[in-house]
Amino acid sequence: MEIFLNFILLIIGLVLVIKGADFLVDGSSSLAIKMGVPQLVIGLTIVAFGTSMPELVVNLSASFDGKNEIVLGNILGSCIYNILLILGIAAIITPLTIQSSTKWKEIPMAFGSVVLLFILANTGFTKDLFVTRFESILLLIGFALFMWYTIHMAINDNSDNCEEPKYSSSFKSILLIILGLIALMLGGKFTVDGAVNIAEKLKVSEKLIALTIVSIGTSLPELATSAVAAYKKQADIAVGNVIGSNIFNILLVLGLSSVTTPIAYPAVLNFDILLLAVATLFLFGVTFIKKKNVVGRPAGIILVITAVIYTVYLIFRG
Repeated sequence: MEIFLNFILLIIGLVLVIKGADFLVDGSSSLAIKMGVPQLVIGLTIVAFGTSMPELVVNLSASFDGKNEIVLGNILGSCIYNILLILGIAAIITPLTIQSSTKWKEIPMAFGSVVLLFILANTGFTKDLFVTRFESILLLIGFALFMWYTIHMAINDNSDNCEEPKYSSSFKSILLIILGLIALMLGGKFTVDGAVNIAEKLKVSEKLIALTIVSIGTSLPELATSAVAAYKKQADIAVGNVIGSNIFNILLVLGLSSVTTPIAYPAVLNFDILLLAVATLFLFGVTFIKKKNVVGRPAGIILVITAVIYTVYLIFRG
């Protein structure tokens, strides 16, 4: 009976996530067009922050409870699935055109945040493998610099946007964004709670839960948002959401989580960091093939297949 109730909770969470993503994409794209703000900026900031809220909520809770494996496993797993599964599915739905600034600036920023995490976790300022409070401040400084970059990009954007917004009322657009964020946060929490409870009943390890069920569950908002954006031919939001979410997860979510409690870092997670770095570089490299600056369906299929292989690997490693 308890497992059945958790399945109901899981289904409710999925419905909220999907509907919330629909509201968020429609509201944010309409507001971006109306205000003359590039959709890429909206995707990198408002949408990325909103879809990263489940990771932030779960990680802060896990950090206060001293569950380090859930904190790091959730962040790394979410970032990996963001690129492999979410961008892969979005690219299969429709080929994604990558803006030049995303290719040469935002993707390298995402890669740089992965490298920074690897350095801090494996060396940093202590002999043990920890992400300390001081190191968390460095992550948060990196996040502040990223936010400065996006604001600067919005202020200096001179492109003409002739597209008509879906909603002429700014109030309605903002209301949809708020409702979408609330639905995404609640949906992400319901989904994760239901999935974790089911996994615990089935006697699955905490590390495996973090890297698979929790990370995929907290990535559902990104998946729903990017898939809906891709379906609606809004590639900037689909791509910006994933790249922005990865940067948010590493710099902001991990930074805030390790400020509250220093986080022990299991060396086995170096493989996951390496995979995340390779996936980010693959996303950069694929934009040079044939149609430049496009992540096409073949690349999307490769990403999704890699996600499946990675999941199988985690189950055997777990």
